Amino acid sequence: MDIFLTIALAITGISLLAWISLIYGRGHFWRMDQILRAGSADDGNQNEAGRDNWPTVRIIVPARNEAENIPATLPSLLNQDYPGLLTILLVDDQSTDGTGELAISLGQEYKSANRLQVLAGKTVPSGWTGKLWALEQGVRAVSEDQENDQAEAGTPEFFLFTDADITHPLDSLRTLVAKAMKDELDIVSVMAHLQVSTAWERLLIPAFVYFFAKLYPFRWVNDPSRKTAAAAGGCVLLRREALERAGGLDSISGRIIDDCALAGLIKTSRSPHAGAIWLGLDHNVRSTRSNSGLKDIWGMVTRSAYAQLRNSPLMLLVTVLGLSLVYLVPVGGAIGGLAAGVIDQDSTLGLWLLVAGLLAWILMAGSYLPTLKRYRLSPVLAFTLPLAAALYTLMTIDSARRSWQGQGANWKGRIYR
Repeated sequence: MDIFLTIALAITGISLLAWISLIYGRGHFWRMDQILRAGSADDGNQNEAGRDNWPTVRIIVPARNEAENIPATLPSLLNQDYPGLLTILLVDDQSTDGTGELAISLGQEYKSANRLQVLAGKTVPSGWTGKLWALEQGVRAVSEDQENDQAEAGTPEFFLFTDADITHPLDSLRTLVAKAMKDELDIVSVMAHLQVSTAWERLLIPAFVYFFAKLYPFRWVNDPSRKTAAAAGGCVLLRREALERAGGLDSISGRIIDDCALAGLIKTSRSPHAGAIWLGLDHNVRSTRSNSGLKDIWGMVTRSAYAQLRNSPLMLLVTVLGLSLVYLVPVGGAIGGLAAGVIDQDSTLGLWLLVAGLLAWILMAGSYLPTLKRYRLSPVLAFTLPLAAALYTLMTIDSARRSWQGQGANWKGRIYR
C-alpha cells in the first residue's frame, strides 16, 4: 500500500506546486482587478494634444434571430449619452423572426431613427463565419457611404462591435472611448457580466470566466511587451485605422473564436499605438442571454472548445491531463489521504497525502473567491470548482468528438467545420 501512497503523494505534490505557480506566476489572473471604470470619462475628450472633440463612432451589431433580446439591448445603445457623433448599424443576418423589422420599430419608438440604420445581411460566403461576415458588411458600409457621399456623421474613428444580447449602461460608450483615448489603445474590450440565475449557471458560468482569465491573464493581455492577446466579443471598441492596417476582418474570416483572433491580429500589427489593447471587466455591461440548463452551457462550450485547441489531438490530451492534475488530483489526494488514515491511523504517508491535497484544494478555492465575489455568490461555491472543471473537461472531449465526426460548430442553424 505504501508504494501507491508514495505515487499518489508525488502526484498531489506536483499539483500543489502547480497551484503555487499559478497563483504567483500567472499574471495574478485570479484577482479580477482589471475593471473599466467610468470615473475619468469626463476627461476622455482631451488627449495629450488637447483635443476637445469626441471621436466619431459607428456601433455595429450583428443580429441573427435576436427578436427576443433586442427590445432590451438595442434601446441601451440608442440612448447612449455620448457627446460625439454616433451611428448604429444593426446587420440583420438573414433572421427569420422579424429581427430587422423590430429594430426599425424600436428606432422609431425611441425617436432615434437618425442614429439607427438596419442593413439586410447577404448570404455568408465560403470561408466566413456568420458573425464576422455580418461585422464585415457593417465595416464595408462605411466605405460605401463615403463613396456615395452619404457619410453624414463623418468617417468613424472607432467601431464598437457589440452583440445583440448585450445591454450597456448609458455612459458605456463614453467610458470605452475615454479609456482608448487616454491610454492610446487600439482595442478596449470588456467581458460582459453573464447571467447566474439558475443552479447550473451558478456552478459553471463564474468558472467559465475564471478559466478564460487563467487562459488569457488580463494583465498580460494589457501589457504591450507580452504576446498574450484576447478580447471579449460581446463588447469590443476598435480603432478603425488599426483594423485597416492589420488587413481587415477578412484576415480572420474563418476563425470561430473571432474575438481573440481579432485581438491577436491587432496586437501583432504595427501602428502608432503599437497595437496596444486592453481587456477587462464591467459589471454594468450585461448579457441578456440565459444558459439556464446544463444542455445550454454544454452547447456553448462544445461549439468552440476544440477549435481553441487548434483541432489538435495532442493539445487535447495535454489539456485533459493538465486539467485533471490541477483540479481533480487535489480532491483525490484529500479523499485518498483521509481513507488511508481511516484504514491505518499510523500512516504518515496518508497524513501527508491528506495535507497536500487539502492545501492544493484550499489554494484553488481561494483563487476562485474574487470571481464569486464579482458575481455576488456564496464563497462556499469555491470548493465546487473541481466539479465545474470536470464538467468542462468532458465538454472539451465532446467538442473534439463532434469535430472528428464531422459535426463541427453549430451556431444558430449554421455549422462550421
